[in-house]
Amino acid sequence: MEHQKEKTKSNLSKWLNTSITARLLMVGFLTLILLIPLSYINSLIKERGDRQKDVVNEINSKWGKEVLLYGPILKIPYKSYKETTIYNEKSKKHKTEIETNIEYAFIFPEQLNVTSNVNSKKLKRGNFESAVYTSVMKLKGFFIEPNLTTKNILDKDILWNKATYIVKTSNLKGIKGETKINSNGKDYTFETNFNEQTRNTLDELESNYIKESDVPKTDEDKMSFDLNITFDGSELLQIIPIGKTTHLKMASNWGNPSFIGEFLPIDSSKKITQNSFDAEWKVTHLNRAFSQQYLNAIPDLKRYAFGAKFLIMVDEFQQSERSAKYGFLVIGLTFLLFFLIQTLSKINIHPFQYLMIGLALTMFYTLLVSISEHSNFLKAYTIAGSSVIILITLYSKSILNYWKFPILISLSLTALYIFIYTIIQLENYALLVGSIGLFIILAIVMYVSRKIEWTN
Repeated sequence: MEHQKEKTKSNLSKWLNTSITARLLMVGFLTLILLIPLSYINSLIKERGDRQKDVVNEINSKWGKEVLLYGPILKIPYKSYKETTIYNEKSKKHKTEIETNIEYAFIFPEQLNVTSNVNSKKLKRGNFESAVYTSVMKLKGFFIEPNLTTKNILDKDILWNKATYIVKTSNLKGIKGETKINSNGKDYTFETNFNEQTRNTLDELESNYIKESDVPKTDEDKMSFDLNITFDGSELLQIIPIGKTTHLKMASNWGNPSFIGEFLPIDSSKKITQNSFDAEWKVTHLNRAFSQQYLNAIPDLKRYAFGAKFLIMVDEFQQSERSAKYGFLVIGLTFLLFFLIQTLSKINIHPFQYLMIGLALTMFYTLLVSISEHSNFLKAYTIAGSSVIILITLYSKSILNYWKFPILISLSLTALYIFIYTIIQLENYALLVGSIGLFIILAIVMYVSRKIEWTN
């Protein structure tokens, strides 16, 4: 019985060592096994990426959040009347009562010119950093006397002596210093206006009352304004084009802007260098689908916002995550290379040695993530890739005895890592380059394996 067991064991061992089918099954099984550490590595990358976002959000919350500016808007109270008919049981007569309420009209400016000078920098905490800035914004323009008769509001019901200016923003905390608006030569101070209407939207500043004598009496008269406001903000700077004509000029010492939102800057105005950018936008009322007058509430027009995003171009965790998605490909192709060498050269490679090579390949990603937290992605990728290639090359020498096969493996891994790095850096052509590369790899494998006897 024991002799039979020994014979069976010997036959199984011989089959595993000599059968091409057995080696293929073994390589496939080990490749699937190595998906387990790859999944843990993907979780690690995601965890570190989430940690980065938390730290960046903490930095931004203390310095100042992203800035969205919506204003100035002219807020005009007016009287509205509601008739109520009451039936008197005793007198058997109907009595009409008129209730007077105060409602508000919100008027957007005819002309809005915004100049924003943005001084940007990076703030670091530990291994993470965020783009922050101080923006000095100058808003100039004018209103004309609104014609509210089209809204069934009589001139006598308009309370001009209670009119105010409204400015809405996403970053009340980031405002530096006292904020005033100069209108027709007179200063009006802003105060924070908290109410239920604005609690869950944008924060609101409201000026003190405008005197009736300051209001234009004809359409030819202009109610000009001049507002200077300074923000400490982060990542985004946008405005909403509420002027009938809105013109924005933005200049910054930041060399990696992304122009975002509903409208793009004028092409001829864009000047982007390594350390700065300048851009101009011009938006008219014909370019956006909203009115210059609203009753009762200021509409939510954030979807029409535009401006610039201050990017930190290298997102190491995003690139590491993209790199890790090719982990299965790297392991599979490396195992395939060893399988072809083993089959063509008749050199025996133990499953344990395949496993060690696979674990070395997975170590590339942990090295990449950990080093990229302290350096740029290219340097981290080069160090991690070189370390793994050298390790596998030296280990292959001990397995395969001769240098020609380890050198082939080293060159193949180098080409594969360069290929993956190229795909990661590409955006528009990543799929095209990746497809062509994989086609070439498949053609090489088919050519090399054409003379293998697969019947064993």
